[in-house]
Amino acid sequence: MATAAGRSATDTPPSADLEADIRQLKADIEELTRQLAKTRDDSYGAARRAAAEGVEQLRAHGEAAFESMRGSAQDLEAQLIASVREKPVTSLAIAAGVGFLFAMLSRR
Repeated sequence: MATAAGRSATDTPPSADLEADIRQLKADIEELTRQLAKTRDDSYGAARRAAAEGVEQLRAHGEAAFESMRGSAQDLEAQLIASVREKPVTSLAIAAGVGFLFAMLSRR
């Protein structure tokens, strides 16, 4: 069966079907937009949690390293004090020699 434009009825969909297809396409686009937004939010949340955990681990490692260095410095201080108490004259001579070397180096 031919239409006035020379096309059959099966060549062009009725306007109601075309409008329904357009509505469905709009709904599909809106659903995709919602899914992309959800995926973005989930990815942002996961990245933020990973970064927060990384910062917490770095802070914990930094504190542990600081405490270790502080303990080592306290041990070194205790050894130095014990050495000075055991040999005060030797310690005074070493301190004078180091001071003399620094004075000579600073004059240049």
